[in-house]
Amino acid sequence: MAKAGSNSGNSGRGKRNGATSHGKRASVSAAGSRNGAAARHNHAPMTFTIRSDFSAGHDVQKRILDAVEKAGFNSQSTFAIKLALEEALINAIKHGNKLDLKKNVHIEASVSPTVTEITIEDEGPGFDRASVPDPTLEENLDKCSGRGILLMEAYMNRVEWSRGGRRVHMVKKNEADLLPR
Repeated sequence: MAKAGSNSGNSGRGKRNGATSHGKRASVSAAGSRNGAAARHNHAPMTFTIRSDFSAGHDVQKRILDAVEKAGFNSQSTFAIKLALEEALINAIKHGNKLDLKKNVHIEASVSPTVTEITIEDEGPGFDRASVPDPTLEENLDKCSGRGILLMEAYMNRVEWSRGGRRVHMVKKNEADLLPR
């Protein structure tokens, strides 16, 4: 997987392979979520490579959200990350790779107590973000496309598209809850 997202290098760190709960192979960096104490203090990125399979995507989502919770993100920021991560993974698997099990999705996440950064890249043909119709316009209200992108961009602090739409980089700060608990 090409380096993406965090500027902290990952060179010199080996990868270990772990099977997901459904027997799918996923690649996780040595500083991945199974080493929570080290990841919390070093904020080392977690890297995953999965096949275009929704169950593998759920496993990655759980690992990243576990790290977000361990880092102390509040409920609203955690919800925002969960929603955006799920939408981005679904888009990469379904729309980018067209559910082709021969194609992979590459994910990198860096979680600290103040910010979470997630980069997801598929191996599909890409798309032009500007050509996706605005789902809030009257003429698009009945269409099923574009809502996931709209949610990602609304809930995250920053969303950047690159590599012809095959890569999305999302940033969420751990901001104070807007409503009292």
